[in-house]
Amino acid sequence: MKTICSYLLLFISLSAVAQIPAADNLETSKGPLKIQPLNHATMALTWNGKTIYADPYGGTKTFAGIAAPDLIVITDIHGDHFDPATLEALDLTKTTIVVPQAVAEKMSDKLKSKAVVINNGQTISKLDISITALPMYNLPESAESRHTKGRGNGYVLKFGDKSVYISGDTSGIPEMRALKNIDAAFVCMNLPYTMDVKEAATAVLDFRPKIVYPYHYRGANGLSDTGEFKKIVDSASPGIEVRLRDWYSIK
Repeated sequence: MKTICSYLLLFISLSAVAQIPAADNLETSKGPLKIQPLNHATMALTWNGKTIYADPYGGTKTFAGIAAPDLIVITDIHGDHFDPATLEALDLTKTTIVVPQAVAEKMSDKLKSKAVVINNGQTISKLDISITALPMYNLPESAESRHTKGRGNGYVLKFGDKSVYISGDTSGIPEMRALKNIDAAFVCMNLPYTMDVKEAATAVLDFRPKIVYPYHYRGANGLSDTGEFKKIVDSASPGIEVRLRDWYSIK
């Protein structure tokens, strides 16, 4: 019976791993950056022997077959970005969690002991990775909006000579459109929380990353049509590589 149970657990584990989309590689001056889409706004980045999670969400099954995190970055207080149950279930033995102040205020004492607060406009370095916090907010600005300016963070992470932008939940704000020299960008796309297809595409066409991944795109009525997003970007700027990946394969 014990052997049968062991095989069953192995099968379940392998099945979970098999659901994960294939990882991409981005070559940097300090070795390859492995980019692993996972779930909605959640990804794992592996570089220089370290593993970074962004907005871990959906339980430990999301991370089956992936190393425990050395670094976690969290963008906002909403449950699909700051998921305390998932964080508490992860192996955080060696982890630093980078968060905006609003997230730190909602953390348990255990999570706070792992946290480093960084707010809009600040830059820190962890694990030889430069981390810059950018604004993420809805337009028009309003105290009643789902994402108010200054509460959450987008991030630019520098891996050797390559810069990676993680938008978080935001409109096509001036701070995004003014970005320069971004090698890979993760850009959100769903209403009413972030952007529609056209706004996301025009924002990308303004800051022109070398590679863009539409993510956080679960939506209805064409508001998150990644194919249409790719069509708009490709027709206006074929030099931008649009990578469409399945961010909802993990059940």
